[in-house]
Amino acid sequence: MKDSANPLVDGLPNPDDSAKQEGKLEEFEALAIKQALACQIAEAMKAQNLSRKRLAERMKTSRSQISRLLDPKDGNVTITTLQRAAKIVGRTLRVELVKV
Repeated sequence: MKDSANPLVDGLPNPDDSAKQEGKLEEFEALAIKQALACQIAEAMKAQNLSRKRLAERMKTSRSQISRLLDPKDGNVTITTLQRAAKIVGRTLRVELVKV
């Protein structure tokens, strides 16, 4: 018998594993949202022939900040930054809580 095995719960999901999987799911969902937003901003920029440099100038920020904004794998972007970028490309950011 394994050291960590508990005969009373053999075959049942470990609550720790479920929590880890839920955390991974939340991380995946957040990344998917960021990817969608980055794609929408990039598409709007392309439609307006707006470069990263010009977006940075209009947002009064650095090009590296714009690179982070448009990087679909970088989830560390504030709502304020997303709102500012959306406004400059003629969009409105809408955030809502949906009952599950």
